[in-house]
Amino acid sequence: MTAMPNSPPATPDAATGRDGLFARTVDPARPLQWLAKGWHDLTRCGWVSLLHGAVIALAGALMLWVAQGHFWFMAGAFSGFLLVGPVLATSLYALSRGLERGEKPGLATVLTTWFNWKNGRLQTWGNAQWRLVQFGVLLALAGTAWVLLSAALITWLAPVPIATPLAFIEHVVLAREGLLFEIWLAMGGVLVAPIFASTVVTIPLLLDRQLPLAQAVGASWQVIFANPVSMALWGALIMLLTLLGFATALVGLVLAMPVLGHASWHAYRDLLDVSGLPEQERR
Repeated sequence: MTAMPNSPPATPDAATGRDGLFARTVDPARPLQWLAKGWHDLTRCGWVSLLHGAVIALAGALMLWVAQGHFWFMAGAFSGFLLVGPVLATSLYALSRGLERGEKPGLATVLTTWFNWKNGRLQTWGNAQWRLVQFGVLLALAGTAWVLLSAALITWLAPVPIATPLAFIEHVVLAREGLLFEIWLAMGGVLVAPIFASTVVTIPLLLDRQLPLAQAVGASWQVIFANPVSMALWGALIMLLTLLGFATALVGLVLAMPVLGHASWHAYRDLLDVSGLPEQERR
């Protein structure tokens, strides 16, 4: 099998950047192609990809079980799940990268990604792994801030204490008076939008290339500015598939998470030309 080119050709209207990378402008419908490619990678990787989905679904079920009866714990678990999800999908990006290179990625790829497995034994984590951990911590802090602000807003404006999901639906979502739900959604949009803009290609870029965390985050913002419509659709698709996964008692996450993970790799490859940056060491 012949490996795919290192980077797709840049479009003439690509937004030039500094430090060896620039963002490409893509068609607004391209996110649908990313999902199709993600599904194709899932079928090629088989049980290794599905294992990711199963682990994430079980982790989600455990969080919901621990938080049952405590609405704000549940909200925090859900928010944290959405924010840290891109980090959890790191080995899915690695699997798609292996397929792109003409390799036959499998469980060894996953072990290498998470545990720095090399020459039959564990190695000390390098800068790439620690940057991923740092970014995951930042995302977790952002999720915590959102939950705290959300709880403060609703505690302040809700007519009754909100302690359960049913109370939230009855007195916030379906409230006949006031604009609490609308204000809550607007605040969520203001907080979530910059987080999405900071993560859209950051993790695959850190996995694939040698660069500082701040530069990787800046590249994600560069992509957003170059493709506002496409990125809005991509964010909506991610949210929709995640919500569908939760609506099916988390069973749908077994498929949704691997597809989104693989698709995110193809999004990164389409959206950024990184040929001017050094690759991470191959193992």
